[in-house]
Amino acid sequence: MKIYNRILEVAIIMLCAVSSRAQLPPVFDSSRMATVQATATVRRYLSPEKIIWQTPNAGTNIINAQRFLLAGNGQADLANQNMCVLKSTATVHPALLFDFGKELHGGLQLVTGMYKTGKPVKLRIRFGESVSEAMSDIEPGKNATNDHAMRDMIVEVPWLGKLEVGNTGFRFVRIDLLDDNTELQLKEVRAIFIYRDLPYLGSFKCSDTLLNQIWMTGAYTVHLNMQDYLWDGIKRDRLVWIGDMHPETSAISAVFGYNDVVPKSLDLSRDITPLPQYMNGMVSYSMWWVLIQRDWYLHTGNLTYLQQQAGYLKGLLDHLSKKIDANNSEDLHDGTRFLDWPSSENKPGIHAGLQAMMIMTLDAGAALSKVLKDDATVKKCEAAIARLKQNVPDANGSKQAAALMALSGLAPAKKMNDEIIGVGGVKDYSTFYGYYMLQAKAKAGDYQGGLNDIRTYWGAMLKLGATTFWEDFNMDWLPNASRIDEIMPAGQKDIHGDYGAYCYKGFRHSLCHGWASGPTPWLTEHVLGISVIEPGCKVIKVAPHLGDLQFAEGTFPTPYGIVTVKHTRLANGKIKSTINAPAQVRVIRE
Repeated sequence: MKIYNRILEVAIIMLCAVSSRAQLPPVFDSSRMATVQATATVRRYLSPEKIIWQTPNAGTNIINAQRFLLAGNGQADLANQNMCVLKSTATVHPALLFDFGKELHGGLQLVTGMYKTGKPVKLRIRFGESVSEAMSDIEPGKNATNDHAMRDMIVEVPWLGKLEVGNTGFRFVRIDLLDDNTELQLKEVRAIFIYRDLPYLGSFKCSDTLLNQIWMTGAYTVHLNMQDYLWDGIKRDRLVWIGDMHPETSAISAVFGYNDVVPKSLDLSRDITPLPQYMNGMVSYSMWWVLIQRDWYLHTGNLTYLQQQAGYLKGLLDHLSKKIDANNSEDLHDGTRFLDWPSSENKPGIHAGLQAMMIMTLDAGAALSKVLKDDATVKKCEAAIARLKQNVPDANGSKQAAALMALSGLAPAKKMNDEIIGVGGVKDYSTFYGYYMLQAKAKAGDYQGGLNDIRTYWGAMLKLGATTFWEDFNMDWLPNASRIDEIMPAGQKDIHGDYGAYCYKGFRHSLCHGWASGPTPWLTEHVLGISVIEPGCKVIKVAPHLGDLQFAEGTFPTPYGIVTVKHTRLANGKIKSTINAPAQVRVIRE
């Protein structure tokens, strides 16, 4: 509950930042935070929540460290009162490990006092998404790296001044005094929190507090990744991976509504990928670009933006419609064949997934081409779909492939859920394709199964101390695993450093990855029951599926304003729904 309160606090901070006149609710401790600017991107300064560790038996080498937990103002001064004093010898170099309470994007501010030497002092600063990562060295053993963003660095702080360093994703920071026989007086050590100034227009609340935490954590995860572009991770993979964007853009539509980071990122991928190349080199990722364009148009109704994609869309659909062999099988062998990492060794599963993705993509492409009045491309897509549906590959036990086959209509959703997706619960789930497994379960009518899987899989990360969702998670990692917010107890496995695979082994594993935010739009779509029927949200359908919940309520952003719904289970088992929508939005109840 404490972790959820911290995530909720950050969401409230972001909401309140929209207006300089906004009043902060009681849950928010304003004494610990100061705003520097109130623009589209804001910088806020956070004092640590606690000091987790310091050099053992430090004695007089660390004096008054608790002062760092107090509010700061970022200003050095001549009063030089209430300082923390760090003293080193030739053999003792004091160090502290800070916990800022939740995952953040940004850096670190250090404010110094009037120590005797009057010269710069050398510090080592280590950022970490887990305690173990912040305590680690750059070394191959557990794969701690400075990839994409510097998280381990040596800096010099000025005498009676201020230094700001770092631009990464982190929750924990360790500082070490490196110089021998030196005294450093520190006034403040504060996190620099950098994020887009956005209100949470969408919301979700139900009778299960764990699901509420999961919805908010998914929303916060994608919000942190809405930086210069829509990144996949704020520590590692600070890149625009177009396939990974689909769960992110689904969450953005459910939580924030329109945001220019989406078209900006879509256009970047288009502009750096001339046809017939594939986005990010992966055949499926160009297909995800089409699917995102369809979903984005459905939510925004922005025809002008869609028309700007017409030329590239036509060329891409033409290319894809030709990638079918004589057996009516996808023939996408001119790029990397990829669904997600956990499925990457299942070659037959990848083929089945790509066969399904081709159908989904060409179907979305046909729908967009109709809007663009490109009848020739519509016919080409429809003919290609008809051919592809004549070949139904074996999913080969892949939950990823089974999910796509269900969603594309290539195989019955109930069959895929009963025989593959639902087997073993959340075994072989992944944080990326878990979203599509949940979507396939919903299509199969297994809403209760979806709720159970969200609680089990994403809930397990929260129980390990997560405040954002991870690049990957495997239930097999759980036995004897440590939490990410504690010094690892003797005899336990390091959930961050000891696990992971492929490109995310050990500490290189990202603990804030936008593609893991799928439960947020899923709960909005299937529990609140809100789905968009006509472009621009002019028509929405509300069909709640509460499963074992007693009530569910929330909001959904549209271009015309907020839709509000509340569903309550009555004593007779029926659901009573109250729905309020802008006048321009027609609501179909089901």
